[in-house]
Amino acid sequence: MLLSFLNQQNMKRIGLFCGGLSSEFSISILSATTIQAHFPAEFEVIKIVVSPKGWFAELDEKELPFDLNSFSFTSNGVAQTIDAGLVYIHGNPGENGKIQALLDMKGIPYLNSGPLASALSFDKWYCNQFLRAFDIPVATSVFLTSIHEKTTNEIIQTLGLPIFVKPSDSGSSYGISKVKAAEELHPALEIAFKEGKTVVLESFLDGTEVTCGVYGTKEGLIALPLTEIASENEFFDYDAKYNGKSQEITPARVSDDIARKVQERAKKVYQLLQLRSIARIDFMIVNNEPFVIEVNTTPGFSSASIVPQMLACAGTSIHDFWKDIVSFEWKD
Repeated sequence: MLLSFLNQQNMKRIGLFCGGLSSEFSISILSATTIQAHFPAEFEVIKIVVSPKGWFAELDEKELPFDLNSFSFTSNGVAQTIDAGLVYIHGNPGENGKIQALLDMKGIPYLNSGPLASALSFDKWYCNQFLRAFDIPVATSVFLTSIHEKTTNEIIQTLGLPIFVKPSDSGSSYGISKVKAAEELHPALEIAFKEGKTVVLESFLDGTEVTCGVYGTKEGLIALPLTEIASENEFFDYDAKYNGKSQEITPARVSDDIARKVQERAKKVYQLLQLRSIARIDFMIVNNEPFVIEVNTTPGFSSASIVPQMLACAGTSIHDFWKDIVSFEWKD
């Protein structure tokens, strides 16, 4: 496997792809900064910043152009290649698996879920339909490829009110609305279609929102302590996530039996989707039944993000967490 390959070739430079082409560029940079600061010391981790103006290796406070043909950058007149990748872009082109596919084509190993798993998990509609086929509870939903595909009455007859309106093929923080009245639906669709090419509308699940981080180790899958999301806003939107408009309570205020049920379901989702490294699965607990809301293969990883809070609750340092992942994913 990869670790023996790295050892044989004395390969230790990890390209940490961050930034991206979505509205969550700055969040990805924060996540990458935390990961870089806590990654096992035997690896040299170099940020590869992906942006609309180009791809750049960040080294010694300089932005060095990153060549997509050779997957290298030039420092002091010498071409430097990366030996492996870690993609930590929230949104396009990382969380949806595009960079992973490119790395596969280049024969460069990486520490992430693969292209298919990433693309499937990223699209809210397709992911939930896949999970539904395995009897994983999800919300009733409607899928739209255009804003006028269904009438307001048709949608409300199917889903009732309130309705969550989300870009299906975009990140988890922008373009999301909670619609309480019929006249609010069209404006919400306009907002969602600005963020994505397709939109999913979901029935309202009235319950307790929790989320569970899952990752693989040599000892097996680890499900982290649950975090309860108690948003001050109508739901866990960008403002709630990143501007302090929510309480993130770890461990969640649920019974031990419910916590175990959520953790086991999170592990099952992880396995069904054939995920790798860290993933975070969001749930709404309704009448003691955990419904999957969303699967995140690139969950936020800044110092204030949920997964680091879960790790702290579990008594695991960020350094040891990444060491465990490296040891498992890059095993002999």
